[in-house]
Amino acid sequence: MKRKCTLVGLALLAGCGAVPRPQPISVVAPPPIRKSGLERVLGQDARSLVAQFGPANQDVLEANARKLQFSGPVCILDAYLYPPARGKEPLVMYVDARQPDGRSIDSVTCAAALARRK
Repeated sequence: MKRKCTLVGLALLAGCGAVPRPQPISVVAPPPIRKSGLERVLGQDARSLVAQFGPANQDVLEANARKLQFSGPVCILDAYLYPPARGKEPLVMYVDARQPDGRSIDSVTCAAALARRK
């Protein structure tokens, strides 16, 4: 009986010594947010677009919208500007791009090509 109590006591003590020490937590930063590449166009006003691409080849007003078209040997970019609120300056909310022959082209590639031509 004495031997049994000793073994139980040792088992209890052994369990107490097995408490692991807390390990430091390493904080990992999230990966950077990948931007679409259209930051140079989306959210910009007409003056900013002209500063980047030169004068627009077309400037069309339609009700509360404005379309500025910029073209070069690589592509044609249509930027659609809408006022974000009543009385505010219109900003680019949508873009469309195509090659001069009408085939599609990536808007980011087109914007970069037009910026280089200026």
